[in-house]
Amino acid sequence: MRILSIQSSVAYGHVGNSAAVFPLQRLGHEVWPVSTVHFSNHTGYGAWRGPLLAPADVAEVIAGIADRGMLAEADAVLSGYQGDPAMGEVIIDTVRRVKAANPSAVYCCDPVMGDVGRGMFARPGIPEYLRDRAVPSADIITPNQFELEYLAGHRTDTLAELLAAVDKVRATGPQHVLVTSVLHRDLPAGQLELVAASDEGAWAVTTPMLPISPNGGGDVTAALYLAHLWTTGSPATALERTSASIFSVFEATVAAGTREIQLIAAQEAIASPPPGFAARRLC
Repeated sequence: MRILSIQSSVAYGHVGNSAAVFPLQRLGHEVWPVSTVHFSNHTGYGAWRGPLLAPADVAEVIAGIADRGMLAEADAVLSGYQGDPAMGEVIIDTVRRVKAANPSAVYCCDPVMGDVGRGMFARPGIPEYLRDRAVPSADIITPNQFELEYLAGHRTDTLAELLAAVDKVRATGPQHVLVTSVLHRDLPAGQLELVAASDEGAWAVTTPMLPISPNGGGDVTAALYLAHLWTTGSPATALERTSASIFSVFEATVAAGTREIQLIAAQEAIASPPPGFAARRLC
């Protein structure tokens, strides 16, 4: 698989492309990373250095890839945090050009805007942009539960409400939806779920809840789900493999006692997802 990944980049740690590229390469895929920022570290530390790249500069990098005739070779475009609507327009224009050159290519959008406990952390205008422009343009989206509720416009306290929200969002454009960090009334304490849905149905994987909420976990999850969905064509299998790998990465992170996700230490669980989490069919 050849993936054009347009995301942030950090020198230290793992978020954005610095979280997504290595797992994709470890699975054997070719990645063309295009940076939207290049920071010293992720912003969760409260202080960082480095440039926020101008949308015109990012467009120039992509134009250079197009000059090589490689947009037709891309199987997918992957995007994460979009710091400015103008950057989002660069991404959507790139998706349009890639699909014009290769109609079988897909766009996977991680609509990063907020989370439970943190609320909305995206800049004003970004949530609306993601809802109205980016998500309808995507084939695959990977929101967390908080982001799904915003996209659907209602709470999801029960599994039935969550599935209704997924259907509502899928009706706007994306065929595949992966919802992460799912909590609902039907779940026992100390557990959470990942839920995947497509035209074929919906599935859930339940895992223990680990005592961390690291930056970059969603970036890795989106990349892994895109890769496994493309490779297997099965949302259930992609869900199982993604869940197994990300849980192993989080376990290694807890064991290391660090706030940076342990992609390198857990790389074997990325390359060969361990068995253990079975997807159950919901509908």
